[in-house]
Amino acid sequence: MTVKVLVADDHSAIRAGLTIILDNAEGIEVVGEAADGAAAIRQARALRPDVTLMDVRMPGTDGIAATRELIAEGLSEVLVLTTFDLDEYVHAALRAGAAGFLLKSVEAPRLIEAVKLVAAGEGVLAPQVTKRLITAFAATSQAPVSRPRGLGDLTEREREVLGCLGAGLSNAQISARLYIGETTVKTHVSRVLTKLDLRSRVQAAILAQENGLALDG
Repeated sequence: MTVKVLVADDHSAIRAGLTIILDNAEGIEVVGEAADGAAAIRQARALRPDVTLMDVRMPGTDGIAATRELIAEGLSEVLVLTTFDLDEYVHAALRAGAAGFLLKSVEAPRLIEAVKLVAAGEGVLAPQVTKRLITAFAATSQAPVSRPRGLGDLTEREREVLGCLGAGLSNAQISARLYIGETTVKTHVSRVLTKLDLRSRVQAAILAQENGLALDG
Protein backbone atom coordinates (compact mmCIF):
# COMPACT_ATOMS: atom_id res chain seq x y z
CA MET A 1 0.00 0.00 0.00
CA THR A 2 1.41 3.38 -1.05
CA VAL A 3 1.50 6.16 1.54
CA LYS A 4 0.22 9.41 0.03
CA VAL A 5 1.99 12.51 1.33
CA LEU A 6 1.26 16.24 1.13
CA VAL A 7 4.22 18.56 1.73
CA ALA A 8 3.40 21.97 3.23
CA ASP A 9 6.23 24.50 3.61
CA ASP A 10 6.57 28.11 2.51
CA HIS A 11 10.15 27.57 1.25
CA SER A 12 10.13 26.09 -2.24
CA ALA A 13 13.62 24.62 -1.85
CA ILE A 14 12.60 22.71 1.26
CA ARG A 15 9.44 21.43 -0.43
CA ALA A 16 11.49 20.31 -3.42
CA GLY A 17 14.03 18.53 -1.26
CA LEU A 18 11.39 16.70 0.78
CA THR A 19 9.53 15.73 -2.36
CA ILE A 20 12.63 14.27 -3.99
CA ILE A 21 13.46 12.22 -0.90
CA LEU A 22 9.97 10.87 -0.43
CA ASP A 23 9.15 10.21 -4.09
CA ASN A 24 12.29 8.10 -4.35
CA ALA A 25 11.30 6.01 -1.33
CA GLU A 26 9.57 2.69 -1.81
CA GLY A 27 5.90 2.79 -0.81
CA ILE A 28 5.60 6.60 -0.64
CA GLU A 29 4.16 9.05 -3.15
CA VAL A 30 4.03 12.84 -2.80
CA VAL A 31 0.61 13.77 -4.15
CA GLY A 32 0.77 17.53 -3.59
CA GLU A 33 2.61 20.55 -2.27
CA ALA A 34 1.41 23.67 -0.45
CA ALA A 35 3.12 26.97 0.35
CA ASP A 36 0.86 27.90 3.27
CA GLY A 37 -1.71 26.46 5.63
CA ALA A 38 -4.76 27.50 3.65
CA ALA A 39 -3.39 25.79 0.55
CA ALA A 40 -2.57 22.70 2.63
CA ILE A 41 -6.19 22.49 3.80
CA ARG A 42 -7.50 22.84 0.24
CA GLN A 43 -5.05 20.26 -1.07
CA ALA A 44 -5.86 17.81 1.72
CA ARG A 45 -9.59 18.09 1.04
CA ALA A 46 -9.00 17.39 -2.64
CA LEU A 47 -6.22 14.79 -2.44
CA ARG A 48 -6.89 13.02 0.87
CA PRO A 49 -3.24 12.31 1.74
CA ASP A 50 -2.37 9.82 4.44
CA VAL A 51 0.23 12.14 5.95
CA THR A 52 0.83 15.89 5.72
CA LEU A 53 4.33 17.17 6.46
CA MET A 54 3.49 20.54 8.00
CA ASP A 55 5.79 23.50 8.54
CA VAL A 56 4.86 25.49 11.64
CA ARG A 57 5.50 29.07 10.59
CA MET A 58 3.96 29.99 7.26
CA PRO A 59 2.35 33.20 5.98
CA GLY A 60 -1.40 33.59 6.26
CA THR A 61 -2.85 30.43 7.77
CA ASP A 62 0.01 28.95 9.77
CA GLY A 63 0.78 25.29 10.36
CA ILE A 64 -0.98 25.22 13.72
CA ALA A 65 -4.32 26.38 12.38
CA ALA A 66 -3.95 24.10 9.38
CA THR A 67 -3.13 21.12 11.59
CA ARG A 68 -6.16 21.80 13.76
CA GLU A 69 -8.38 21.88 10.67
CA LEU A 70 -6.92 18.74 9.09
CA ILE A 71 -7.33 16.75 12.28
CA ALA A 72 -10.81 18.11 13.05
CA GLU A 73 -12.02 17.13 9.58
CA GLY A 74 -10.19 13.79 9.64
CA LEU A 75 -8.40 14.67 6.41
CA SER A 76 -4.88 13.52 7.22
CA GLU A 77 -2.38 12.64 9.91
CA VAL A 78 0.03 15.52 10.49
CA LEU A 79 3.77 15.35 11.02
CA VAL A 80 5.09 18.77 12.03
CA LEU A 81 8.46 20.05 10.84
CA THR A 82 10.27 22.21 13.38
CA THR A 83 13.65 23.60 14.35
CA PHE A 84 13.00 22.19 17.86
CA ASP A 85 13.16 25.47 19.78
CA LEU A 86 10.41 24.38 22.17
CA ASP A 87 8.37 27.49 21.48
CA GLU A 88 4.64 27.96 21.87
CA TYR A 89 4.07 27.18 18.19
CA VAL A 90 5.28 23.59 18.58
CA HIS A 91 3.27 23.12 21.77
CA ALA A 92 0.15 24.41 20.06
CA ALA A 93 0.71 22.11 17.09
CA LEU A 94 0.83 19.08 19.39
CA ARG A 95 -2.31 20.29 21.15
CA ALA A 96 -3.95 20.59 17.74
CA GLY A 97 -3.46 16.87 17.21
CA ALA A 98 -0.20 16.51 15.29
CA ALA A 99 1.10 12.94 15.37
CA GLY A 100 4.63 14.10 16.07
CA PHE A 101 7.41 16.21 14.65
CA LEU A 102 10.71 16.12 12.82
CA LEU A 103 13.68 18.42 12.72
CA LYS A 104 14.17 20.10 9.37
CA SER A 105 17.69 18.70 9.36
CA VAL A 106 16.34 15.13 9.51
CA GLU A 107 18.25 12.51 7.53
CA ALA A 108 16.43 10.92 4.62
CA PRO A 109 16.10 7.40 6.13
CA ARG A 110 14.59 8.80 9.33
CA LEU A 111 12.19 11.00 7.37
CA ILE A 112 10.99 8.02 5.36
CA GLU A 113 10.62 5.87 8.48
CA ALA A 114 8.71 8.60 10.31
CA VAL A 115 6.26 9.12 7.46
CA LYS A 116 5.50 5.40 7.34
CA LEU A 117 5.08 5.22 11.12
CA VAL A 118 2.63 8.10 11.14
CA ALA A 119 0.71 6.60 8.22
CA ALA A 120 0.43 3.36 10.21
CA GLY A 121 -1.09 5.28 13.11
CA GLU A 122 1.90 4.95 15.41
CA GLY A 123 3.21 8.48 15.34
CA VAL A 124 6.76 9.68 15.84
CA LEU A 125 7.89 9.45 19.43
CA ALA A 126 11.64 9.04 19.25
CA PRO A 127 12.82 9.04 22.91
CA GLN A 128 15.98 11.05 22.19
CA VAL A 129 13.95 13.93 20.76
CA THR A 130 10.27 13.69 21.54
CA LYS A 131 10.64 12.74 25.17
CA ARG A 132 12.64 15.94 25.71
CA LEU A 133 9.88 17.97 24.08
CA ILE A 134 7.10 16.32 26.05
CA THR A 135 8.96 16.68 29.34
CA ALA A 136 9.80 20.32 28.69
CA PHE A 137 6.24 21.04 27.62
CA ALA A 138 4.80 19.48 30.75
CA ALA A 139 7.28 21.36 32.94
CA THR A 140 6.72 24.76 31.36
CA SER A 141 3.02 24.65 30.54
CA GLN A 142 1.15 27.42 32.33
CA ALA A 143 -2.18 25.71 31.91
CA PRO A 144 -3.58 24.23 35.11
CA VAL A 145 -3.27 20.46 35.23
CA SER A 146 -6.58 18.69 35.59
CA ARG A 147 -7.09 14.96 35.60
CA PRO A 148 -9.24 14.09 32.59
CA ARG A 149 -12.60 12.55 33.31
CA GLY A 150 -11.86 9.39 31.32
CA LEU A 151 -8.71 8.56 33.28
CA GLY A 152 -10.71 6.61 35.84
CA ASP A 153 -12.23 4.50 33.07
CA LEU A 154 -8.89 3.04 32.02
CA THR A 155 -8.10 -0.53 32.92
CA GLU A 156 -4.85 -1.31 34.71
CA ARG A 157 -3.26 -2.45 31.46
CA GLU A 158 -4.44 0.68 29.64
CA ARG A 159 -2.88 2.84 32.36
CA GLU A 160 0.40 0.94 31.87
CA VAL A 161 0.22 1.59 28.13
CA LEU A 162 -0.49 5.27 28.79
CA GLY A 163 2.57 5.38 31.04
CA CYS A 164 4.66 3.87 28.27
CA LEU A 165 3.39 6.48 25.82
CA GLY A 166 4.45 9.13 28.32
CA ALA A 167 7.95 7.65 28.25
CA GLY A 168 8.06 8.01 24.46
CA LEU A 169 8.03 4.28 23.74
CA SER A 170 7.06 2.86 20.35
CA ASN A 171 4.58 0.01 19.94
CA ALA A 172 7.45 -2.46 19.65
CA GLN A 173 9.04 -1.11 22.83
CA ILE A 174 5.73 -1.22 24.70
CA SER A 175 5.26 -4.79 23.52
CA ALA A 176 8.63 -5.79 24.94
CA ARG A 177 8.12 -3.78 28.14
CA LEU A 178 4.70 -5.27 28.96
CA TYR A 179 5.21 -8.71 27.39
CA ILE A 180 2.21 -8.39 25.07
CA GLY A 181 1.90 -8.53 21.27
CA GLU A 182 2.15 -5.42 19.11
CA THR A 183 -1.40 -5.95 17.83
CA THR A 184 -2.61 -5.94 21.42
CA VAL A 185 -0.60 -2.77 22.06
CA LYS A 186 -2.31 -1.05 19.12
CA THR A 187 -5.70 -2.05 20.50
CA HIS A 188 -4.87 -0.67 23.95
CA VAL A 189 -3.53 2.59 22.48
CA SER A 190 -6.71 3.03 20.46
CA ARG A 191 -8.85 2.45 23.55
CA VAL A 192 -6.78 4.88 25.62
CA LEU A 193 -7.20 7.62 23.00
CA THR A 194 -10.93 6.97 22.75
CA LYS A 195 -11.55 6.95 26.50
CA LEU A 196 -9.51 10.11 27.05
CA ASP A 197 -10.92 11.84 23.95
CA LEU A 198 -7.46 12.44 22.51
CA ARG A 199 -6.42 12.76 18.87
CA SER A 200 -2.88 11.42 18.93
CA ARG A 201 -0.23 9.46 20.82
CA VAL A 202 1.63 12.70 21.42
CA GLN A 203 -1.36 14.17 23.23
CA ALA A 204 -1.57 10.99 25.32
CA ALA A 205 2.14 11.28 26.12
CA ILE A 206 1.73 14.90 27.23
CA LEU A 207 -1.26 13.97 29.40
CA ALA A 208 0.75 11.17 31.02
CA GLN A 209 3.61 13.57 31.73
CA GLU A 210 1.31 16.25 33.15
CA ASN A 211 -0.39 13.78 35.46
CA GLY A 212 2.76 12.03 36.64
CA LEU A 213 1.84 8.75 34.95
CA ALA A 214 4.83 8.39 32.60
CA LEU A 215 6.98 5.34 33.23
CA ASP A 216 10.75 5.48 33.16
CA GLY A 217 11.88 5.03 29.57
